[in-house]
Amino acid sequence: MATVAAVYDKLQSLNAEVLAISVDSQFTHKVWHEQELSKLVEGGIPYPMLSDTGGTIGSLYGVYDEQEHVNIRGRFIVDADGVLQAVELLPPPVGRSVKELVRQLQALQHTQHTGEATTCDWVPGGTTLKPGPDLVGNVWQVWRPDVSLD
Repeated sequence: MATVAAVYDKLQSLNAEVLAISVDSQFTHKVWHEQELSKLVEGGIPYPMLSDTGGTIGSLYGVYDEQEHVNIRGRFIVDADGVLQAVELLPPPVGRSVKELVRQLQALQHTQHTGEATTCDWVPGGTTLKPGPDLVGNVWQVWRPDVSLD
């Protein structure tokens, strides 16, 4: 949450809204914000932290664990029409990548505006593909995978 807060201006420049949702109460959120989050990010978290104490929202997204009364940590990108475009679920000890969140938002917006498809690991200015009959069997002529992990 602190890293998302650190790039909140960038997310807003992409016309993204951020909501944090957990089963914790608003009082737990307040204490957590005051005791920890505000020390990680100057000024604290600039976006709403919503309380889903009954797990209703988590259930709708398929991440609520009724037995443990917790939401599995995840990230959901929902477009302006309310359509779920991307989901990331990881076990609690594995951190998520805010750089990947930004890249996915940029790719989703690019594809929505241009009708092009983005390639693996696409970044703005990178290779895109124009879907259609002419592309079938010819991707190799316009794109090659970059497998360097540097």
